[in-house]
Amino acid sequence: MKIQILALLVGAALANLGSETKVVPEPASGLDSRLRNQSRAEVKWAKTICSEEGRYLGWPTVCRLQNGELLAVFSGDRDEHVCPYGKVQIIRSKDDGETWSRPVTIANGILDDRDAGVVQLPNGDVIVTWFTSIAYASPGILKRHPEYGRHHGKIPPEMVQECLGYYLIRSTDNGVNWSKPVKLVDCDQTPHGPIVLRDGSLLQIGRRTKKDANAAGRNTFDKTVISVSRSTDGGHTWSYLCPEIATEKGEGDRPGMFHEPHVAELADGTLIGMVRYHGSEGENARPGNGYMRITFSKDHGRTWTPMTATPLLGLPPHLLPLPDGKLLCVYGRRLAKPGFGEFACLSDDGGRTWDVANEILLMPAENGDLGYPASCLLPNGDIFTVYYQKSGPKTVLMATKWRVVK
Repeated sequence: MKIQILALLVGAALANLGSETKVVPEPASGLDSRLRNQSRAEVKWAKTICSEEGRYLGWPTVCRLQNGELLAVFSGDRDEHVCPYGKVQIIRSKDDGETWSRPVTIANGILDDRDAGVVQLPNGDVIVTWFTSIAYASPGILKRHPEYGRHHGKIPPEMVQECLGYYLIRSTDNGVNWSKPVKLVDCDQTPHGPIVLRDGSLLQIGRRTKKDANAAGRNTFDKTVISVSRSTDGGHTWSYLCPEIATEKGEGDRPGMFHEPHVAELADGTLIGMVRYHGSEGENARPGNGYMRITFSKDHGRTWTPMTATPLLGLPPHLLPLPDGKLLCVYGRRLAKPGFGEFACLSDDGGRTWDVANEILLMPAENGDLGYPASCLLPNGDIFTVYYQKSGPKTVLMATKWRVVK
């Protein structure tokens, strides 16, 4: 059974590996007037970097390799936001994001492959992580798409359970060839994957679900837990540093509030975790609802401060420490008010406060099917941020090249 599952996980991806892909230039869009003359950012361009005709793409991450190439990973060749057919795909750029290769599939399992993260290790290995999902088999989705039920019904239940999980693949040649997928243990899922710490180890802040009871001790509910894991062998094995970060009083007694975290290491060794927080948003929100939560660790990830509300309204976060000591957070906003789009905000004091008065707009959008921005730093000081947005009936991958001006 396991051999069969591995073969299905790798699937047709192997046929794509090692072949040279054609670079497809995409013209930069004319800058929206809202992108010009921002107090803390100079936006150079914003454009589509990957599209697949009639298909849905989403949830990208980008990194800059040691050889100077940019590598972006995402879930592609999909029907829509939730479907059984998602594949882990990559595109690459050899000119700092100006032009990009066609997408190549690197993992294609029997379930929905979602939310790929990518990072390069000090030894040159590139690892990609993602998780599998059967959300497409929920009653609401099946009512609209009975064909998904027919697809799911052909998969033996024991194979579904075996294939559900959080996975990692590895490349030793800058993403040309890839290992077989490995299911991770003691490491919980997150969209943008782990980071490399200054000591060379990997750190991941992730999310899992567990059964819990309400404050009165009655009625169990699905509680989302934010955890921290570390690998000292390049991602081959993992162990929990902190199985559960505490919440502020009262917030942990509500179901499913905490999701999709990311982490950054500052120059002084402080670790900062930023967490997507659910709850009602917008004009009628209670104070703190819909705003991301933040947590700090001063002991290399073993203990963390309780997660507290930030003034950043959006989801989910991606953090990037900048060479001058500033901390960047990028995120999407799926709200008509104050406006759909991709945003960035800077902290000048290590995440203690955020300059929301000068929030940066990276790209406006027409609707809320968007987000999951992730950034990397280019050699000239520019920042390259990838994300997805709706373009016509389907979504595309887009990017903004920009820089902080003060």
